[in-house]
Amino acid sequence: MNQMKARLPQGMGGGPQNMNAMIRQAQKMQEDMKAKQEELEQLTFKTTSGGGMVEVTISGKKEVQSIVLKPEIVDPEDIEMLQDLIVAAVNEAIRTVEETTNAEMEKITGSLQIPGMM
Repeated sequence: MNQMKARLPQGMGGGPQNMNAMIRQAQKMQEDMKAKQEELEQLTFKTTSGGGMVEVTISGKKEVQSIVLKPEIVDPEDIEMLQDLIVAAVNEAIRTVEETTNAEMEKITGSLQIPGMM
């Protein structure tokens, strides 16, 4: 009888030492990402819309901390425009937090995408 042996491609495997090193590296990356996430959550981000008429401050946790309106933007005849400007500023603030978080995490992981880590 001919027995077939499974072979790992060249460069794969490497035994327990290589696997342990990979596990340690992954654990370190996870710890670094957690620390960076906590650091980012402490930051605040300010965005504006309407040429600075609406200013939104948001935390790194994506929680709105304040909305500042210039008095001249408050027009009882045009509440819709004010609402649109507030929505635009909040959405821009959220995008800014997400882009900053993604860029900082990518510095840790390189271009490696780890599902469930961000």
